[in-house]
Amino acid sequence: MPTSPFVLVSPSTRGLSLAITRHFLRTTSLPIYATHRSDDPNDVRDKILSSIENVDSERLKMIPLDLTSEDSIAFAAETLSDSLPKDKESYLHTGFFTGGMLIPEKQPSDLDASSLQKTFQKNVIAHLLLIKHFSRFLPSAKHKVDMKEPAKWVHFSARVGSISDNKTGGWYSYRASKAALNQVVKTFDLHLQMNRTPAMCVGVHPGTVKTELSKDFWKSVPESKLFKPEYAARCLVDVVKDLKEDQRGKVWDWAGKQVPW
Repeated sequence: MPTSPFVLVSPSTRGLSLAITRHFLRTTSLPIYATHRSDDPNDVRDKILSSIENVDSERLKMIPLDLTSEDSIAFAAETLSDSLPKDKESYLHTGFFTGGMLIPEKQPSDLDASSLQKTFQKNVIAHLLLIKHFSRFLPSAKHKVDMKEPAKWVHFSARVGSISDNKTGGWYSYRASKAALNQVVKTFDLHLQMNRTPAMCVGVHPGTVKTELSKDFWKSVPESKLFKPEYAARCLVDVVKDLKEDQRGKVWDWAGKQVPW
């Protein structure tokens, strides 16, 4: 039976995640499965396709998914399974897991229990549950013969998640949750190695991208270091594509440099 690799971007509809989805549509011929929270998948689909020309729009498949609900994540995985072609053996070629949120506490008195829970839910727990429910789509050992490179399972991390690189403090929940996510990356990659899965897990740091997440901090970033989403998307996809076996289980920035633990 022929194989059919595909790309998954979750979520896929805003800022950098939207740019990554569009980049894969422009630069590959693979099916793209994109998750969203909107009640109207047609509107979301039209938004993603709005600035793209000369691509097969049928390659883009929309899947509803709410990162705050395990039931929704599990249902999305079943939706993906049901939508895959029955006459081919499909497997995940590249998965970008982009969900996250930032509440920039400057001092301990800024910490709030409800906000902490929301931050860890989006930045860590959701990523763990995506691994739980979607990792079954990674290729098995039998697919390796048809693969030019291992599949890539990619989580959005951040340089501020580095403990050794923390020189300024602040941003308690964001730093702590990204540090936890980095541990998830390493642990899941070890799992893939132990199970001889032809795939690797890595984290990526996109730099400061001109999106809503970083809007409050644009003025403090030099213009040369404030990236448009399209540029950051291209850089990240290229970095991930070129990663070799000895680079797995680590966090890489937009320029291909390793982010220290």
